[in-house]
Amino acid sequence: MRRAGRRSRQAQEGSPMENGVGQEPGTPELPAAEGGPAPRPPRARPRLVFHTQLAHGSPTGCIEGFTNVKELYAKIAEVFGISPTEILFCTLNTHKVDMQKLLGGQIGLEDFIFAHVRGETKEVEVTKTEDALGLTITDNGAGYAFIKRIKEGSIINRIQTVCVGDSIEAINDHTIVGCRHYEVARMLRELPRAQPFTLRLVQPKKAFDMIGQRTRSSKSTSEGRAVSGKETLRLRAQGPATLEEGPSTFEEEAARRVDDLLESYMGIRDSDLASTMVEVAKESPGTAQLAQGLDSVLGEFAFPQEFVAEVWAAVCHPKREQE
Repeated sequence: MRRAGRRSRQAQEGSPMENGVGQEPGTPELPAAEGGPAPRPPRARPRLVFHTQLAHGSPTGCIEGFTNVKELYAKIAEVFGISPTEILFCTLNTHKVDMQKLLGGQIGLEDFIFAHVRGETKEVEVTKTEDALGLTITDNGAGYAFIKRIKEGSIINRIQTVCVGDSIEAINDHTIVGCRHYEVARMLRELPRAQPFTLRLVQPKKAFDMIGQRTRSSKSTSEGRAVSGKETLRLRAQGPATLEEGPSTFEEEAARRVDDLLESYMGIRDSDLASTMVEVAKESPGTAQLAQGLDSVLGEFAFPQEFVAEVWAAVCHPKREQE
């Protein structure tokens, strides 16, 4: 009985684990039955606490209780006394503008979150001498589209002031804040040749050199995801966040292939979108069913049939070879 009392007091104190799962404060334990062992307490709802900093330098804060990216940004903003609209994007386990460590739809339970906030605004004039500008666009899930990759030798690559990580705020004074990345990519593709246009960009606030990179292990993770086999917090646009096992090696490789297809067909990269498409493809017995599945969950993209066929080949053919 004395041991049960100690456990009960610890549950009432409820100090959470750092960057992990702790018992929620106030969770009671059931009394022990006479003449027998104490019954097991009901499983407590996981309490997830994550450490965070502003990428350009700040004290460390703790956040919890978010279920999607917008709520996560609001929690970070509350900790540091800034507006959520100041946050351009977040990276995991590094303060650097590392596009391979972007926060997407999953956060490892031991991941450290760095928030990159608005820095200087700049305007550049671009003349489209060929159809492709050489930009790959992604977005932060909260209204900002930004540059994820610049192709070497491209039109944009020749403009030294345009950098990876810059948020695209306006095209020809037309604000695109609130637009998804695929909408911005389409706008840029549709701009006429030989007619100059203006991009208004916002660069992330520069990080201090004295801040070291924070990592939990020497192994790098892809797109900021946790190592396979580890539990992650899956953020969803609708509905509560859920704890899930990290993606398998097959799922990670398939998602990378689909992400490459998104870039070649649409000029965007989005690891969370790619993972969602892999999930749909795994449940689809053929390309027709995959097209229906993608249309039901991602209808706003209006994927062309040839793209759907490429996704099917990228996900399902390697799987068949392994079987």
